[in-house]
Amino acid sequence: YEIDAPLGAGGMGEVYRARATRLERTVAIKVLPESLKDNPDLQQRLEREAKSVSTLSHANICTLYDVGEQEGTAFLVLEFLEGETLEQRLTRGPLPAEQVLRLAIEMTDALEKAHKQGIIHRDLKPSNVMLTKSGAKLMDFGLAKLMEQPAPMAAALSELTAENRKLTAEGTILGTFQYMAPEQLEGHEADSRTDIFAFGE
Repeated sequence: YEIDAPLGAGGMGEVYRARATRLERTVAIKVLPESLKDNPDLQQRLEREAKSVSTLSHANICTLYDVGEQEGTAFLVLEFLEGETLEQRLTRGPLPAEQVLRLAIEMTDALEKAHKQGIIHRDLKPSNVMLTKSGAKLMDFGLAKLMEQPAPMAAALSELTAENRKLTAEGTILGTFQYMAPEQLEGHEADSRTDIFAFGE
């Protein structure tokens, strides 16, 4: 992979536009910030994001192509999305009602797919939704909560892997304050209703 330019950065990672030389296509590469790359908990979260996204195949969810490590830096290779985030679009004013309805249907469909596979996003917000020519794409599963296996929702909501218990123990607050459900703010376990609450915000 050849890095072309930075695309953006957040608390959990830096994203770069890059070229996959063997396949000759443009991709997005996500890495932990230099200051955090030696943090084992954050390394585990990056791995968790890879596991989350790799199980999801959906037109409205950003595709994971590859994972790797270079000189001690773990990275994800993701679908390169051209467009703007919902957050960027909203700075220009409200969306037309028809576009709001289409976006809501696409995001609901993406969340339903994730929830059916036992994955709770837990950080749904406008900056994690990319608006592209082909439709909206849900991104950034860095705070996702994984279930042990796809299961009926009643069972899935109460199951966590031992690894995830360590990373998201009760009492730990994860997410973006403005979009967090009450149970997140109180440090309790999240389930699919957490994403539904954020979706409504």
